[in-house]
Amino acid sequence: MNRPTTAGAQPVLQLAGVHVRHRARTGGLLHRDTVHALTDADLEVRKGEIVGLVGESGCGKSTLAKVLTGLGRPSEGTVSFRGEDLWAMPAGRRRREFGSSVAMVFQDASTALNPRMPVGRILRDPLDVHGRGTRAAREQRVDELLDLVGLPGHVRGSLPSGLSGGQRQRVAIARALALEPDVIVADEPTSALDVSVRAQVLNLLVDLRERLGLGMVFISHDIQTVRYLADRIAVLYLGRIVEEGPAAEVAGAPAHPYTRALLSATPSLLSAGERIVLTGRVPSATHPPTGCPFRTRCWKATDECATTFPAASGPQGHRLHCIHPETTPETPARSTA
Repeated sequence: MNRPTTAGAQPVLQLAGVHVRHRARTGGLLHRDTVHALTDADLEVRKGEIVGLVGESGCGKSTLAKVLTGLGRPSEGTVSFRGEDLWAMPAGRRRREFGSSVAMVFQDASTALNPRMPVGRILRDPLDVHGRGTRAAREQRVDELLDLVGLPGHVRGSLPSGLSGGQRQRVAIARALALEPDVIVADEPTSALDVSVRAQVLNLLVDLRERLGLGMVFISHDIQTVRYLADRIAVLYLGRIVEEGPAAEVAGAPAHPYTRALLSATPSLLSAGERIVLTGRVPSATHPPTGCPFRTRCWKATDECATTFPAASGPQGHRLHCIHPETTPETPARSTA
């Protein structure tokens, strides 16, 4: 796949030292603990590139998506939009400029689309809210959007319930494209679809990137799917980005033990390897382990891993946080609980 060159371009979105913490009841009505949903996250997204976010359920992928789309404000750290602090912008500018430049495609289109609105109204709604063009121009834009995602014109009069799962997701993608954004964030956009339909939607996203020069953040628990789509991959574990770099390097020669374990759980048809079975529970986000959060399940963990979270290391453009990175294709002899 030919990937567009984005090196040197200013990021549309940039996270620097972002933390997201919530208060949650965990021991009764009066007891609340702090949930560390995201910890010290750094990430950049440029127009024209696809960044893949991978990790197990509960690792912080959806929290990161909310931060990237402005649906969640970080507890600490900076979210920059075209070099400017997003949350220091006046609310009106933030809605107008950021709201039209960054869009989201949710996991389940059947709940993300208004069941009482016909497709044409759903697609026109963002244009109405942002006052884009005349009514005739908005109606024409609806036709363009349907064509862009490969849906016939008669679909505009249908309710979401009258469409297939794949068609609903195409409508959700079309709605995200209505205001011609620079970046879309797709949160597990194919997980609710049949296997036969997933490839069609994935190919559509790739085609849209090529045709429109879109930047995209694609979130999935399936690292092999992300490997196919992404230019860069960021791997999350318990709210931390533990490895990030070019997709070919991260998926082809993973440096962090957790990345290697993820790859072994979803083997590629192009390569075979022994499955790495991690033992022990995923630690609680209310009481994360000291040091490296993966150490309680890592076969390479030593006492040193419990002291501090490892500083970023690795070659230029490939960042990882591990003091015992993968350097050989050895199979782990054990997993520690």
